[in-house]
Amino acid sequence: MKKLFGIFLFLAIVYILLLVSNPGARSFRNHFNLGQEIGLFSILSLGVGMVIITGGIDLSIGSVVGLSSTLLAILLVDEEYSPLEALAVILALGAGIGLIHGLLITKLGLQPFVVTLCGLFIYRGAARWISGEQNKGLGIQFPDLKAFFKGSSDEFPRFLIFFLVLAAIMTVFLHLSVYGRYLYAIGSNEKAARYSGVKTDRMKILAYVLCSTLAAWFSFLYLMQYNSAQPSDTGNFYELYAIAGAVLGGCSLRGGEGMVLGIFIGTCIIRILPNAITMWGIPSNLEFMIIGGTLLIGAIMDETIRGGTWRGLLTRLRARFGR
Repeated sequence: MKKLFGIFLFLAIVYILLLVSNPGARSFRNHFNLGQEIGLFSILSLGVGMVIITGGIDLSIGSVVGLSSTLLAILLVDEEYSPLEALAVILALGAGIGLIHGLLITKLGLQPFVVTLCGLFIYRGAARWISGEQNKGLGIQFPDLKAFFKGSSDEFPRFLIFFLVLAAIMTVFLHLSVYGRYLYAIGSNEKAARYSGVKTDRMKILAYVLCSTLAAWFSFLYLMQYNSAQPSDTGNFYELYAIAGAVLGGCSLRGGEGMVLGIFIGTCIIRILPNAITMWGIPSNLEFMIIGGTLLIGAIMDETIRGGTWRGLLTRLRARFGR
């Protein structure tokens, strides 16, 4: 838990800044919307976090979201699939994409960065092609289904409940099962893990399959929440937000490190920051610059506290001014 102290402290600071911004920030409705956003985007961060733990990366999940949500809308409205049939198709699509990524990386020896970067362009282009460059949505159809997944603003955020259930399952998988230990072993030293009898290729493929499948599940929830998908825009930058949330939460890009709780905390920061900026009335054209700078400060704070650098700094200050 010591590893999470720095980033948790940073989250507390960001949240306090949000609360003091204006009265609307403290409202239940604002917290409900934040809970929905955090629950939704934590799913993406959790998926990419598993890949990062193995020492890999997935830059394509934003485009997977764009393709899956576009296809889902087409299946539900144009092709008149039932919701369960359409969900099964996009989950299979996500799993298939992850399988292809894993096979290209493990069997052909391609770099994860290259494979998933190519996927970023391919899946975005596929979404635009199958939709004819037209936005796809549900309109007024499926009102009961959308109401169920979106929940009511006087309830506990429904998406956050979905994530907490998923987080409990992934906590058992990553931290309490032998397969989770295999993923950490691969990220720490893949060659040593292979010599120890770990089927490294299978486990890496599994990580990519889970990552893309979770992106497809995210797409379903996204469409229920926002009712439409834009093939050229839906999912843009989502891979960067997901990676930032996972890395800020303690996943090392070198592999072998990361916790489900840390990923959740990192995602909370990623989603609370834009809300705080809006509540403070800061111009929207400064949003990305402020988010990037704040995240950098948070990463420095976390690394300083975890590495014990702050103790050395305090010692030097006491020695200098105590004379």
